[in-house]
Amino acid sequence: MSKPHDIDDQQQDEIIYVSKSELKRDMKELQEFSVKLTQLNTKQRSLLPLNEEVRAALVLADKIRNKHDAFNRNIQFIAKQLHGDNEEEVKAAYDKITNKHAQEHLKVARLEQLRDELIAGGNDIVETLLAEHQGFERQRLRQLTRQAGKEVKSGKPGKSFKELYKYLAEHITA
Repeated sequence: MSKPHDIDDQQQDEIIYVSKSELKRDMKELQEFSVKLTQLNTKQRSLLPLNEEVRAALVLADKIRNKHDAFNRNIQFIAKQLHGDNEEEVKAAYDKITNKHAQEHLKVARLEQLRDELIAGGNDIVETLLAEHQGFERQRLRQLTRQAGKEVKSGKPGKSFKELYKYLAEHITA
């Protein structure tokens, strides 16, 4: 049987201590993020998963931007609210809004890679693609893949090569 003070020792071992400096660094980082939030327009802010207090504070920040001390206090308030709330979700949504170009570039690269895999792999990849995504027509996909493969072999990627990419882009949303 364990003694009561042994249980206390085990619980103390499991406690993760966070230094005061680390807390301050985290809050400073959140305050810098809050300033970035104030720089977004209202349409972009509406896309963020913010609670009503933070939304109201962002509206207030627009009004008091020129009043340095009041603006800084408001930024501290926003950071404090974000710290207790869904901070990671807000940061992810912010990244999505501000990095649209990078995300679009990644999507184009994924679609081009998929098109190349379809041309190289043939029916096996067509079947897996049909299983993973809804809305594709099996016959159309195979036809475009076959024609694009012939174009690539002849060294002149043309109409079907482009149509295959377009068809993939229409039916794959992610």
